[in-house]
Amino acid sequence: MENRTEALLERLPKEIEGVLITSEVGRRYLTGMQSSAGTLLALRGIGAYLIIDFRYFEKARAVCSGCEVILQDKLYGQIGELLKRHGVRRLAVESDYMTLAEYARWKERLPDIELFSDARAGEALRALRAVKSPRELAAIRAAQKITDDAFTHICGYIKAGMTDRQIAGELLDYTYRHGSERPAFDYIVVSGAHSSMPHGVPTDKKVEKGDFITMDFGCVVDGYCSDMTRTVAIGQVSEEQRHVYDIVLQAQKAAIAAVRPGAVCGDVDAAARGVIAQAGYGGAFGHGTGHSLGLEIHETPAFAPENAHICAPGMVITVEPGIYLEGRFGVRTENMVLVTQDGCEDLTASDRNLLVL
Repeated sequence: MENRTEALLERLPKEIEGVLITSEVGRRYLTGMQSSAGTLLALRGIGAYLIIDFRYFEKARAVCSGCEVILQDKLYGQIGELLKRHGVRRLAVESDYMTLAEYARWKERLPDIELFSDARAGEALRALRAVKSPRELAAIRAAQKITDDAFTHICGYIKAGMTDRQIAGELLDYTYRHGSERPAFDYIVVSGAHSSMPHGVPTDKKVEKGDFITMDFGCVVDGYCSDMTRTVAIGQVSEEQRHVYDIVLQAQKAAIAAVRPGAVCGDVDAAARGVIAQAGYGGAFGHGTGHSLGLEIHETPAFAPENAHICAPGMVITVEPGIYLEGRFGVRTENMVLVTQDGCEDLTASDRNLLVL
């Protein structure tokens, strides 16, 4: 595993002598250690120290990469002593994750240290995390394999008369039984009129013939997330339902075709949004076209209007346009794509054509 703490510090201006990492996701990305506690201190030209309590100390010594593991005693005193020993006086913190109360405590306990609370450390860390390593990609692929298999399974399971909550429970149970560490997020399973809510929650509504069911779900393998959405029909579909589904599918295909190194994220969003707007449904697509994912389900960059981020090889981003007709039905289809050296690779294997179960 590369020394990610050094890579992080190289992205920061020289006036920042070190970074204080207190978030679970930051610690895991930089050291390989998953834990609900611990403080990572990374110092330019010196190295990194993970101070962690007794519950995780043995594990940390076994799995951590690129840092010295120290048993936590009196945290603020230990950090202060390390900074004094190395003559460090300027630190950046993760402003994305640190609360105002936590920042105030660090300021109080380290009165001689200048703490930079601006966005620079967070931006540098997000930029590193945006491009996935081969190991990270292997985990994402494994998570998506379980997700694709779960979709195949659920299509053979769904019957009219089942509830949205029952279907969501079966999806969750299947993914756990086949290797997912946890759901990547709270699963969305919404049918009929409820499918017009992009982030609706499963209820005891019963699935009926003629309903669309939108299912948005993902798995986690080795800490890394997958994410996909499919909309399927029960028994039959109307001409309008099929028409709307086809528009969404064409919008997704247009966006995926626009993904390549150097593409502007806002332009990829515009490719999908233009198809939907031209068909007369522009006002029914109110969210971004996609988001990056990795250790977290929503990362940077995103396919969203006027987003100036540039696609680069190694980025994994979802493509998920939708049309939502309030009180009637909604359609969304979502695939994950990997930006490659000359275009993109679709990581989602499940059929995108309209399935009538």
